[in-house]
Amino acid sequence: MTADPTGRRFHLRGPHSSAEITQVGAALRALTVDGVDLVPRYPDDLPTPAASGVVLVPWPNRIRDGKYTFGGDDLQLAISEPKFGNASHGLLRFGTYQAVEHTEERLVLGADVVPQTGYPFHLRTLVTYQLEADGLRVTHDIENVGATAAPVALGVHPYLQIGGVPTEDLVIHSTGTTTLVLDERNIPVDEVPVGPGTDLRAGVRLGDAALDNGYRGMDRDAAGHATHTLTSPDGRRLTLWQDEGFRWAQVFTTDRYPGHPLAVAIEPMTAPANAFATGIDLETVEPGARMTRNWGITFA
Repeated sequence: MTADPTGRRFHLRGPHSSAEITQVGAALRALTVDGVDLVPRYPDDLPTPAASGVVLVPWPNRIRDGKYTFGGDDLQLAISEPKFGNASHGLLRFGTYQAVEHTEERLVLGADVVPQTGYPFHLRTLVTYQLEADGLRVTHDIENVGATAAPVALGVHPYLQIGGVPTEDLVIHSTGTTTLVLDERNIPVDEVPVGPGTDLRAGVRLGDAALDNGYRGMDRDAAGHATHTLTSPDGRRLTLWQDEGFRWAQVFTTDRYPGHPLAVAIEPMTAPANAFATGIDLETVEPGARMTRNWGITFA
């Protein structure tokens, strides 16, 4: 019998919603609300494609050349994106998480980032998936269990859809006011005000867009949440919200998601690409300290 390349699958079921999370990468593989698929599915025999749903820790996106300086030490991470010579998507993208708690509507997965090449720090991470009547709430807890302060950034990489509606017909709305300019290696070289082709504040049909943009300067509600929406032609709306600790969001469209002519990822991030090198919004977690961040998806 061939093993599942995404590891064990954990299922959550509630009266109106359900979810499926993989052991590898603690990835959100499926989410439904009232029978509508909100995450694009992919074949059972494939590894997680295009980082679909995975947790990105201790950094999201990329680090140029895998090089950075922290605490006076020059450090060199393994190059996990050889095509561009970058360290990409953290150290647990292909990590195997273990179940700490699993009930009908709640799952807690845990995995350590252990000291290793270029990251001599020790983090204990927990990811909690909690079903809600109209969607899903996700909580990340990252504790420094090592002896020295550690640089930490966090991201997640969910792909989203409204089942039965071609993704190209969905309208994306997001309130970011600045976006990153990338070089040929997908590393930011500038941050500029949004403009034609990148401004999502008035809503843009995904079939008319080509996006791989990091945004910040988003509107926040009284709870500190920023929101991004996908709206179908019939008015149904998927909303992804992120708390104030997630200062950035990456919006990415691709035609390389298996079985889907177009797919879109909306990725909450605490810091942008290359933050280990630039220090932009990079957090330092002291020994014994913990950072907690929340995001979620609703559908109506």
